[in-house]
Amino acid sequence: MQNFWNKIKLIWTDKTLRMRVLFVFFALIIFRLLAAIPIPGVDTVQLNQFLNNNQFFGILNIFSGGGLSNLSIIMLGVGPYITGSIIMQLLTIMVPALKKIYHEEGEAGRKKFAQYSRLLTVPLAGIQGFSLLYILEKQNILVNLTTFDRITNVIIVIAGSVLLMWVGELVSEFGIGNGVSLIIFAGIVARLPAWVSQHIFTFDISQLPLYLVFIVVGILILAGIVLVTEAERPIPVTYAKRVRGTKMTSGGSTYLPLRVNQAGVIPIIFALSILLFPQMIGAFLSRYSNAIVSKISHVLIGFTQTSVLYAVLYFIFVFLFTYFYTAVTFDPEALSENLQKNGAFIPGIRPGASTSLYISNVLNRITLLGASFLGVVAILPLIMQFITGNTSFALGGTSVLIVVSVVLDLIKKVDAQVSMREY
Repeated sequence: MQNFWNKIKLIWTDKTLRMRVLFVFFALIIFRLLAAIPIPGVDTVQLNQFLNNNQFFGILNIFSGGGLSNLSIIMLGVGPYITGSIIMQLLTIMVPALKKIYHEEGEAGRKKFAQYSRLLTVPLAGIQGFSLLYILEKQNILVNLTTFDRITNVIIVIAGSVLLMWVGELVSEFGIGNGVSLIIFAGIVARLPAWVSQHIFTFDISQLPLYLVFIVVGILILAGIVLVTEAERPIPVTYAKRVRGTKMTSGGSTYLPLRVNQAGVIPIIFALSILLFPQMIGAFLSRYSNAIVSKISHVLIGFTQTSVLYAVLYFIFVFLFTYFYTAVTFDPEALSENLQKNGAFIPGIRPGASTSLYISNVLNRITLLGASFLGVVAILPLIMQFITGNTSFALGGTSVLIVVSVVLDLIKKVDAQVSMREY
């Protein structure tokens, strides 16, 4: 505890650290102010009803940092930037030139790769913005719009998304932690006061045992998420002795930390995108009076969280996408080549193809645990709702994973800054 307070004291006494913390604080204030400015023509009553009954837009609201809940000028949030980054990472499989830039050109290659992601954000924001605004207008949420108003709204949401991306990158550069993650984190946390106040005013003493069970299970889930998020499988690595000129450099031993959960929350995003798409199509078709179309719409809309098939497919998709995304972002062959170039080897394993195969086998085994964990966390809200019959008692899911991951990353970044100044 004494060590904790010493770190807090150092943060506020060190000018550079204090400025970094304050920069993050003021950037998040600006973000929340922007999230409160709506675009023209919004019917707030229709919007609230629509969001409460549409899970697809509820998920989008998470990644917009809460900006979609009142159709603010940053209603797209950092979603287009995240989508652009994912697309660029997937393209590294199909385009050898991009793979070379990302894996072989070091820091300069990563900066170039990030620039491509930024450029891709603009057309993606235009497509997403136009699509969302079109759907919302058809739902009578945006009313009395002229052609000029529609064009203006699309330009506004594109500019808002690019502005938020810029703010996130400024936070990453001049603040502490990952700016994009902090923006999503702030949007999730900003909804907590409303959730807490809602449950305080509707508290029923007869449900006290259920609330206590909810708190205990919630603590256990958080502990499990922290444990698996931080879990690593160390692979021992030995550096051979080398002769350079007239000197011999001694070898050493270290290890490669392979994370159990390499993919983060990306597999959940992929799975939700596929599973929620039928509901969006169903909502679109519900406007037509044709009997066949109406029946198709009813079936598609009925494919919701309450369906057992939905939960099973959700788990399977998350599980498969975890393996897929890990294979995309982690290249055992490139790692094996880098070890061989630096005179390093895994004890008992031949350099080259044997090392690559060994790392792949280890990665596949630990990803089995990580994929199963992500799948269980993803469907935990569905399990809790099925057991309790109350949609308020939803534990787990994307929001909890994001909050825990961001907090852990922020703690590490702060510790690194403090340690740097202590020594």
